[in-house]
Amino acid sequence: MTGEKESPEERRERMNQEELKRNPSGSIHGGGLPDLVGGLGWKSTGILILIILLAFFIYALFFR
Repeated sequence: MTGEKESPEERRERMNQEELKRNPSGSIHGGGLPDLVGGLGWKSTGILILIILLAFFIYALFFR
């Protein structure tokens, strides 16, 4: 019954947790930007990209 009312994000997270239980050492090589962006929505991803760009421009202005 839980599969019918489960959102795609919840299903993806549940499957990820099951995979980590079956293969705990597999998480050593996993992770990184794809997992981060996969867990965020499109708005959060856009905000993250804007923050990174702003930080780069501020760095370029003051430290070069």
